[in-house]
Order: sequence, then C-alpha cells, then structure tokens
Amino acid sequence: MEVLSARCSVLSARLARCSVVSALVALVFVAACAKHPKPVTPQPAPAQTAPVPVATPAAQDYAGVLPSPKEITVSGGTGVTIGPESKIYVSNTPDGLRIAGDLATFVARATGAKPVVMPFVEGLPQVVPPGSFSLYIHPGMGLSGSEAYELTIESQQLRLTATTSAGLFYGVQTIRQLLPYWSEYEAVMFRQPKPATLPALQIRDAPRYAWRGAMLDVARHFFTVDEVKRFIDLLALHKMNRLHLHLADDQGWRVEIAKWPDLTAKGGLSEVGGTPGGFYTKAQYADIVAYAAQRFITIVPEIDMPGHTNAALSSYAQLNCTEQATEPFTGTAVGFSALCVDHEITYQFIDDVVREIAAMTPGPYFHIGGDEVKTLKPEQYKAFIERVQGIVQSHGKQMIGWDEIAAASLLPTSIVQHWRTNVKPEELSRAPRFIISRGDRAYLDMKYDRDTALGLNWAGLIPVRTAYDWDPSTLVPGAAPDAILGVEAPLWSETIANIRDLEFLAMPRLAAVAEVAWSPAARRDWDQFRVRLGQQGPRWSAIGINFYRAPEVPWK
Repeated sequence: MEVLSARCSVLSARLARCSVVSALVALVFVAACAKHPKPVTPQPAPAQTAPVPVATPAAQDYAGVLPSPKEITVSGGTGVTIGPESKIYVSNTPDGLRIAGDLATFVARATGAKPVVMPFVEGLPQVVPPGSFSLYIHPGMGLSGSEAYELTIESQQLRLTATTSAGLFYGVQTIRQLLPYWSEYEAVMFRQPKPATLPALQIRDAPRYAWRGAMLDVARHFFTVDEVKRFIDLLALHKMNRLHLHLADDQGWRVEIAKWPDLTAKGGLSEVGGTPGGFYTKAQYADIVAYAAQRFITIVPEIDMPGHTNAALSSYAQLNCTEQATEPFTGTAVGFSALCVDHEITYQFIDDVVREIAAMTPGPYFHIGGDEVKTLKPEQYKAFIERVQGIVQSHGKQMIGWDEIAAASLLPTSIVQHWRTNVKPEELSRAPRFIISRGDRAYLDMKYDRDTALGLNWAGLIPVRTAYDWDPSTLVPGAAPDAILGVEAPLWSETIANIRDLEFLAMPRLAAVAEVAWSPAARRDWDQFRVRLGQQGPRWSAIGINFYRAPEVPWK
C-alpha cells in the first residue's frame, strides 16, 4: 500500500468514525507517517507465547496473505518503514544468506534502495537500525514442525524466526506478499529511494499437510527448462513443496536414459498434435532439480507403466510382446498400450530407468503411474506392480502410483495417489498412505466453465470455489488422519502447449489448492478467501502471470 502523506492527517481524524475494517487500513497510513525511532538493541529470539488467533475475516483480508496463516494478530501499533538505512541481518548459513538476498531484491524493487545483508557472526547484532529485518534460523524456537515460522512486525523492526531454512523461506514469501505489488517488477520503480511501510502484526504459521504439490505433464506436450522453472516459481510463491513431473507417456519420453538412448532419440520427438516434442538431457534435468531444491521443492519423477508406454514401445521393439516397434502416437486416447509384462527384458529396462533417474533425483520418491491399464488381466497387473515396487525400493526410493495400484499388496512405504471420482472405498482400503488429487476438485486441466477455451471436462467443471471448498480428510472414508500425506493438483497437457496456457488453467486454482494444503480447515472460508485472492491481481499482473479472472472473485 503506497504511503500518501497528504492522506495521513485526514485518516487520523476519521479513525474514530471508521468501521473495524476501515480502521485497520487507516492505521497503516498513520503508522507510515510516524518518525523513525532511535536504533534499538534487539532481544534474543526465545520461544514466545503464541498470540491469540484472530478469526475475523477483516484481519486476514487486511494481511492479504496466501495461503492463510495458521495464526495472525493484526495490531494498531507502529509497523516498520523500510528505507535507505534498512539492513537485513540473517543467520550466517548458505541458505540463510541466499534467502536474505532474495528478500533484499524484493525490497529494492519496492523502495528503490537495496538493503545490505549482514550475517550474524557471533550472537546477535548489537544495534539494528530502524526499518531493518532480523532473520533467524533457530532450532530451539519450539515452533510446530520443520516448516514453521514466526513473523513479528512492530516498533520499526521486523523479526522472522524459523526452526529450519525451509521455514525461513516460507516466512519470506509472506513478507513478499506484504510488500507493495510493484516489488514484483524486475525494474526498480523509483530512481530516488522511496519508503514502504509494512503493517504491525504477528504471524505464527505452519502447514497442515507435509505434501503440498502440483503435477506437470511434460509428456503429452513438452515444456522447456525455463517454463518448468517458471512453474516452480509459482509453487514457491504459494508455499508448495512438491513438483511431480510426468516424464513419459504414449506421446513422448522426456528424460535422457544413457543405457536406452533411443527413448529420447526416437520417443522424445513427438507430442500431441504432431508438433515437435523434446526432452531433458541429464544436465538439464539436474538443473531443474537444483532450481527446485533452492526453493525447498522436491522433484517427484514419474515414468508411467505398464500402460501409457507407447513412446517406449515405439523406441524399442523388444519391449513389445510382438517384438515389433509400434508407430509414434500423437493423439489423446488412453488405455491401448502396455509393456510386455511376461518378458524379462521389461524388468531389466525398468531397473535401468529407475536406477538412472533415482541417481539424478535426491528426493525419496519415484512415481510408477499404474493408471488406466486396459490390456492386462488383473493378476498380471498386480504381479507387475508388486515386482516394480521391489525395484523402486532397491534403488532407495518410495513407490508412488495412481490409485489403481491399491489392488496390489503394497509396502508400508508405498503411496497411493487418489484421483478417480468413482472409485469405491473398498478399493482403497489396503492402501497404506495417500496423496489426495481427486479429479473433480484438484485437476487443474479441467475447464472453469462451459465456455473455457482450454481444458477438459470429463471430471466436471471446476470453478475456483470448487477447487477451494473441500477437505482432503473426507475423501478417503476410513483412512487414518496420519495416512493422508497431503494434496497435489495435477495439470495434464492434452490442451495446453506453452507456459501461458499452463498459467491460464493453473491460476488462480493453484492458489486455492495451496490453501487447502497449507491452512487449517477451521481457518478457511470461501467468502474471505475470494477477497484475499482478488487482492493478488496487481501482484500477479506485475509478475506477468496469465491468470484467469474468475468472475466470482473481486479482482483488485
């Protein structure tokens, strides 16, 4: 919110007559007019008493933060005014310095003056200038979980404390959303430094679920490294921590496998519609993994099997029961392809693929697909899943599969991704753990309404409210609460071909699913969310997001 000195006295005079919501907004203007106090000596960062949660929509609307914090207290006191003298003091760790550097860039864009990053060398700094930031990574803070953080803005200081680097990163995403929207423009807005004011508040925050993810189908249509990084940035802004890459399907194979080079030399050339495909070299894949890791996002690779495999079948004849290679496929039909599950070469192929991808992917997961297999007998399918589960386990990974794999005998470490809208509860009863990705709630490739140009509608139409107004804990009857790891929003690419198409279908529903995954169920309210969502319009425009302006949202 831009500070306009001409309005300060007017707003001060009207405070007594304002409603509660107006008073909170006016207090920000008044606080921005206050003179800087003298430098203060900071206090150490001990564990603090949790503030009383504020459940009123007004408080959360004012904060404008997505996802909604677990606890937020908005006060009427003096916040922090950021100017040329501001500095960022941070715990002296590689992650801490990098995160502080990112924050300094956003502050520079907001104010025209880039704060100096000052590492804590021994203990705490003796004097913190007015308008400065203190960022602590402090394992002894007693916060709830490794991704938790606490943010306090008061008395011309901002203090952010987290137990881990991930928590610090999420706290900085909150600060980023409290800064003026123009902090998202890459060019510095003002040649002369111009102060910006952050409101006085306290946030204690931690995610509801450990798994907060999205899936991108790069197999049906290929997305470049830069486009994938762009999607990673959208996930990071909303505190999501998993990117599931669907790397192989009937239409294309997208990652280099040294022992089976024709997978990309032949299978990587096609995509839906017959346009040229593409693939990631090992170096490019490693680049994506590293970029995600810096934003505390784990890459989850998927090689779909035993079905959705025509790209592999057209690349290597020996993977077919007929020992004849199939023709490349550029349509969108499903269920017609399958590896030859009775040939031993198939399992050598799978072992080689899993081994090479596992070596390039530091995360603990490997997704085997397992969906929409229509050419195998049930006993063949079960035997295949159980054998592949052992292969995945032998390479140090936990197997994930779409919910059809629940028909097999699964290890306690395996994970079922629940997607089907018509699956019977008894079909999932043997699954040890779940990721919730129900097609009628979380599929970002569904149309918003009947007139949406992109997207499908087999799971129904999904307007923003439908993507937001649901509870993952209710979708698997009988499942223990700790069996649900979290939520993932898949984005299949039958109807999208580039990053602008992707953004149109993902945003704003990605933000809705992110709040489902992060915020406590009791803190979520559609009427309140749509207001906060609408406040993101200028910020998303500054970032350059091609988002859908859903008519049910009051866009600012």
